[in-house]
Amino acid sequence: MGKSYDFLGELEDFLGGTFHQDIDSPEQALDEFIKEASKECLLFTIKYSEEFLNSELTKQEKEKIIQNNAEIYFPAIELTPLQWLVQLIEQIKEVTKTK
Repeated sequence: MGKSYDFLGELEDFLGGTFHQDIDSPEQALDEFIKEASKECLLFTIKYSEEFLNSELTKQEKEKIIQNNAEIYFPAIELTPLQWLVQLIEQIKEVTKTK
């Protein structure tokens, strides 16, 4: 089952490129990403994010990867990095139903 991409690299690029230090809020950054991305791009984002969530990495490793790549202060949004990513994927899935 040859994969032509690295889900971890894709996830890191998405998080770092979307949730960087210059954003006003994580919600606003996600809204901008959704507005600018094609449906195909959104579906690909869901795909590699779910591969990351279902990977054999430990919970701690996953949390650290998310924290290292997204400029978000998780205590302020009262979610763990994993809870946040799962919620983010669900929001993107909802958008793809109508885009």
